[in-house]
Amino acid sequence: MSVPQFGFTPGDVVLVTGAGSGIGQAVATRAAEMGLAVAAVDLNPAGAAATAAWIERSGGRAAAITADVSDPAAVAAAVARARELGAVRYLVNNAGPSSAVDLAFDEALRIAVGSVRRVTDTWLAGGALPGAALVNIASVAGNLVGTASDWYCAAKAAITGYTRHLAAYRGDEVRSNAVAPGMTDTPRLAGFVESEVGQRVLGRIPLHRMATPDDIAYAVLFLLSPLAGYINGVFLPVDGGWTVTQ
Repeated sequence: MSVPQFGFTPGDVVLVTGAGSGIGQAVATRAAEMGLAVAAVDLNPAGAAATAAWIERSGGRAAAITADVSDPAAVAAAVARARELGAVRYLVNNAGPSSAVDLAFDEALRIAVGSVRRVTDTWLAGGALPGAALVNIASVAGNLVGTASDWYCAAKAAITGYTRHLAAYRGDEVRSNAVAPGMTDTPRLAGFVESEVGQRVLGRIPLHRMATPDDIAYAVLFLLSPLAGYINGVFLPVDGGWTVTQ
C-alpha cells in the first residue's frame, strides 16, 4: 500500500509518547513516512531507540527520548529534547500502563490520566504553533464497554473527558481529539485472542479480526492532520464495529 498523504508539512515535528512498541511505534513510523520529524518518547530506552533507528534508516529524522511521563521533571526534559528537532506542532499522548497491571486506583489515575495532562500542559506552555493538534489515546473500555480493571475503565473515560475539556476551552491553542482502540494486536495482548475471553470478543467483531497497530495509527494521524482541521473534540472508536454489537 502506498503511503497516504494527509497534508502535513514535511519537517514538522510530532511528539509521540509510548513510541517504543505497539500503537505508539506504529504512529511514530507512519508519521515519519508522511514526512514528519518524530520525537519518540518511551519509558523503555531500547524501544525508543529502535523506533528512532527505524525512522532514520528510512531517511527520516527522529530523536529517541527516554522518559517516565508520570515524572514532571522527566516530561519537561523530554519536551525540551523534542524541541531540538524543531518547533513541535503535534502531540500524541499514547503512553500509559497496561490494564493487566495491578495498580492501586488513585496511583493508577495519577499515572494514566495525570501524565496526559502533564505532557499536554508542558508542551503548550512553550507556545502552540498555528495548526497545533493533539490526539489522546483513550479506549472503548470505560467509554463504551466495561472491563475487570476498575482503574483502567476510569482512566480511559477520564482521558476522553479531558480531551473534551481541551477542545472546548483551549481550542484557540490546540485542536484536540481522542481515538479509542478496540482489541488491537500489540505485544500487550500477545496470546489474548487465543483465550476464552479473547475468542468471545473476536466472535463479536463484525470484521472478524483484531485491529493492527496501523489501523489505529492511520486514524490518529488523520485526526492530527490538516485534513481534519475542523474536527475538534471527537471521540473516535476504531474497533471493527465491536461496540455496536454490545
